[in-house]
Amino acid sequence: MNRRKFLSYVGCGCCGYILNSCSTAPITERKQFKIIPEQKLNAQAAQIYEKIKKKEKLITDSKLDKIISIGKTMENSISEYFYQANLDDPTANFDWEYILIDNKKVKNAWCMPGGKIAVYSGILDITKNENGLAAVMGHEVAHAVAKHSVERASRSTVLKVSTHLIDILSGGKLSTVNRTTGMNTVGLLSQLGIMNPFNRKQESEADYLGMIFASLSGYDIRETPKIWERMKKLKKGKTPPEFISTHPSADNRIKKINQWTNKIMLEYPPIKIS
Repeated sequence: MNRRKFLSYVGCGCCGYILNSCSTAPITERKQFKIIPEQKLNAQAAQIYEKIKKKEKLITDSKLDKIISIGKTMENSISEYFYQANLDDPTANFDWEYILIDNKKVKNAWCMPGGKIAVYSGILDITKNENGLAAVMGHEVAHAVAKHSVERASRSTVLKVSTHLIDILSGGKLSTVNRTTGMNTVGLLSQLGIMNPFNRKQESEADYLGMIFASLSGYDIRETPKIWERMKKLKKGKTPPEFISTHPSADNRIKKINQWTNKIMLEYPPIKIS
């Protein structure tokens, strides 16, 4: 088989596969490409989460109770929203769980696929209050609800396959470059920022959806920009330019959040659980 015919077969197969793997993100309706089974990532995340629980020092006092309370409220509000909208609930197969990690140096939180949430004690100095904590948790929950990890895993898989195909068609020249530079092409593309705009798009979407989820849950989302103002002051401007960062710049983030706030409060008021 000559190279042109081989490319034709591969191209047709990939196009059909991609067309069958397209979906949309909840609420925003952004087109998504997902080929990795969600259940697979959820199972892997659950295993990793258990290891983290054993490795890290956990806090189990009233601070954790507050996190669980906010989380449960958000769980119910998200499910109720999709139920009332007559839409599939993207959290239907979630096994929600919450931990508070005792680490004042880490000012972060995350939500794994399937609803496995961790909050670091250091972020509590930034959130300050219940509304602030709900804003941070809403953002992290939004990543899981919008299946961002599934997207990233799918894109990474396709990129690896594509670079392997290019290597074959180039007679192994790509492998030679990788050996010379000591870096695989996927890692190089990520480092150079070629994949970063996709990540920034996810982060912006998580900001937007997170505010919606917090508002539906009855929290005051006017606290959200204040968190990023405090985070900006904490970093003292030591952030990379937006074009080489996986996150939107603090200024752009705050600007967008302020633009969204009133609209979200009007369109997504606290939801009544039926």
